[in-house]
Amino acid sequence: MDPSACGGSIMLQEGEGPMARPEKVEEVAQLKARLDKSAAVILTDFRGLTVGEITVLRGRLRSVGAEYRVVKNRLLRIAADAAGIEGLEHQLEGPTAAAFASGDPVPVAKVIQEFSRQSRKLTIKGGILAGAVIDDARTRVLADLPSSKELLALVVGGIAAPLSGLAGVLSGLPRKLVRALDQIREQRAAA
Repeated sequence: MDPSACGGSIMLQEGEGPMARPEKVEEVAQLKARLDKSAAVILTDFRGLTVGEITVLRGRLRSVGAEYRVVKNRLLRIAADAAGIEGLEHQLEGPTAAAFASGDPVPVAKVIQEFSRQSRKLTIKGGILAGAVIDDARTRVLADLPSSKELLALVVGGIAAPLSGLAGVLSGLPRKLVRALDQIREQRAAA
């Protein structure tokens, strides 16, 4: 039977079998480009969500620098292979939507986890963090981390606390020296 009669297979190069449809090749190239430029990708099963709920989720993700879109598992698998990402196959079953995080992945994971808890329909499948595949449990751990801004504030606070203490000690030294010199002057004047 001719493979093209039943939908054919999607190939990135001509020599690998039936010719791929140009729109599928373009979509794979776009997915690969998104994978390459994303700090993280969080995969979800969106079964049961209404169009309105997906729109709300997209808006929340956009506000933290992520793009959320429904993807075809086969095309994402091909794009991941082309990007050198291995081990994603078991997460690509059933309907899949991906949140592509261009910046800090923690707020993106937090939004998805919060939305998943609220809707009870969205399921986190796992994802990709810095080119490595992570499972759903690690994605939830990522959501529980402080954001990079929060971590930076903690570091700055940790550095600033000793410095402000040192400034207090140093500003106290001249006052103590002045008092000590004043007491010595009073003792000499009395003698």
